[in-house]
Amino acid sequence: MRWKLFATLSETVGKREVSVDVGSGDTLGDALEALFNSHPELREEVLDGEGELYDHIRLLHNGEDPFTNDGFDTAIADDDELALFPPVSGG
Repeated sequence: MRWKLFATLSETVGKREVSVDVGSGDTLGDALEALFNSHPELREEVLDGEGELYDHIRLLHNGEDPFTNDGFDTAIADDDELALFPPVSGG
């Protein structure tokens, strides 16, 4: 499974996509933990001290906000698209 990372998050790991190993029956939380296992420097940029996403971070599962439903318990499949977005500004 691949995570797409944007802006400062991609700069932190040095690439825009990161592959992680997840299995059948895994959840979005498992995929996020796999991302942190391979790139621990992302954890403090993405999660607060309570283990929740910072308000300014957006996580998308197949282009949708998973937190309108099951959140970290959302079931995932190998071909799903996962993405993390920090705040961005531009002109």
